[in-house]
Amino acid sequence: MFNLAIDSKLRGCDVVALKIEDVAPSGYAVDRATVRQKKTGQPVRFELTEQTRQAVDDYVRAAAKKPGEFMFTGRRGSGRSITTRQYARLVSEWIASIGLDPHLFGTHSLRRTKATLIYRRTGNLRAVQLLLGHTKIESTVRYLGIEVDDALAIAEQVDV
Repeated sequence: MFNLAIDSKLRGCDVVALKIEDVAPSGYAVDRATVRQKKTGQPVRFELTEQTRQAVDDYVRAAAKKPGEFMFTGRRGSGRSITTRQYARLVSEWIASIGLDPHLFGTHSLRRTKATLIYRRTGNLRAVQLLLGHTKIESTVRYLGIEVDDALAIAEQVDV
């Protein structure tokens, strides 16, 4: 679940709404998937790393998941996904189990993780904007917490 959340860069409400056909339509995880975001209604594409594909394949097989089912079913029955609250609790427990303070990290930290790493390694705001499904570049700048100093540091690395 956590690998998929990090790779997809989806909001928690979209992670819990994932269905088998979104990421493993033929019973095996795909390299790239497209999901329509609840907040914006816009489709967003994401890649699944080899590690995530393996985790999804193992999970689908172990849980005997079939197309039409939610990836992560909750306590309310097989036809219902886990709630965002259940998801938040799982993330909190996972964060604590790896020795981090669960008060400092949450479900949105998983969405932000890969986007921040991509930006730091490439400096490509437009790519991060597309991956997050933001419509305005200003939203991406604010989301990543980019400051003038960051922009100047990137500019200094470019020789003309």
